[in-house]
Order: sequence, then C-alpha cells, then structure tokens
Amino acid sequence: MCNMTIQKFIKARPYLIWYVRDFEALSEEAVVEAVLNYGDFDDVKKIITILGIRKIAQIFKKHAWRKRSNYRPEIKNYFKLYFRKYAPSA
Repeated sequence: MCNMTIQKFIKARPYLIWYVRDFEALSEEAVVEAVLNYGDFDDVKKIITILGIRKIAQIFKKHAWRKRSNYRPEIKNYFKLYFRKYAPSA
C-alpha cells in the first residue's frame, strides 16, 4: 500500500469529483465510485496501490449491484470482469 491518503489522491484529481467542495468529507466508497466511473486507467492503478485491489473489489461489489447505483452499465460490466479475474476472492 501507498503512503498517499485517499483524500490527497482525490484532491489532486478534482476533475473526478467536480461536484464536491469538501474532499475531506468523502468516503472511500464515493472516491472509488468516482475513479471507476470517470478516471483513466492510471487513476485506477493509483487507487489500487492506495487501497488495495481486494478492498476496491469489495466496495465495487457492495455498491454496483444495488437497485440504485451510480455506476454506468459499461463500467459495471468492465469492472465485474476485471475483478473476477484479478480479485476473485474479494
């Protein structure tokens, strides 16, 4: 894991979560959702080094399949396959 905190990570990338002013108040779930939905693959790789792939996969699986989800359909499909391959036990 990395020394960078999730708040420092998202502060450096305000384009991912442009609708929020207080980055300190964001949960890990909100940051993961923003990165998976709007980030590029470098952003995804960086958040994986910060939180770990298993934790991100668990957050994704917990939130992506709810009745009301903010994940876009193509994002849900891609990361479902991605985490199935790289974090199958999460």
